[in-house]
Amino acid sequence: MYGSIRVLLQVFFAQLLCVLVLASELTFELPDNAKQCFYEDITVGTKCTLEFQVVTGGHYDVDCRLEDPDGSVLYKEMKKQYDSFTFTAPKNGTFKFCFSNEFSTFTHKTVYFDFQVGEDPPLFPNENRVTALTQMESACVSIHEALKSVIDYQTHFRLREAQGRSRAEDLNTRVAFWSIGEAFILLVVSISQVVLLRSFFSDRKTTTTRVGS
Repeated sequence: MYGSIRVLLQVFFAQLLCVLVLASELTFELPDNAKQCFYEDITVGTKCTLEFQVVTGGHYDVDCRLEDPDGSVLYKEMKKQYDSFTFTAPKNGTFKFCFSNEFSTFTHKTVYFDFQVGEDPPLFPNENRVTALTQMESACVSIHEALKSVIDYQTHFRLREAQGRSRAEDLNTRVAFWSIGEAFILLVVSISQVVLLRSFFSDRKTTTTRVGS
């Protein structure tokens, strides 16, 4: 019994690693007036999903464009913060998807994307058989689906945390500069008031002029 459990767990984790390899996930810096492209070889009929989100920078927007091997545009969005696009490859070849920040003159962005190619393979080679799964196999499939959901939630909250931290740091920087400006203005006003008050109470030399007869 323990041997069968060990074999099932080994198959489970091996299949889980295969699923993870099928997805391209990356977070990168996109400077101002810049464009970054990525390439993926896909076979015809393969179902693919492109998801992206701007984590930090400016108004949290970016241009996205997806092209097939012939250069035909499959997907194009301008100044989007996040989006998801699912398509089936119409032909074999290298597909290109680009992120552009060329409309921004001084603000760089941090962009996250997840490009999934193909559907998840079955956890067990005979999962699609006519007979029902055993209790252990059903439990492994349920755990497998739950772990995929956990990975998705972790990614979502990690991006939310990075975005919130960026906004908090930006707000902290603004508050710090505003405080320094207020302190400087208060110092200048205080010195000006002291100088003005001293000028009111300072002795002024008077000159007398004799008028001769």
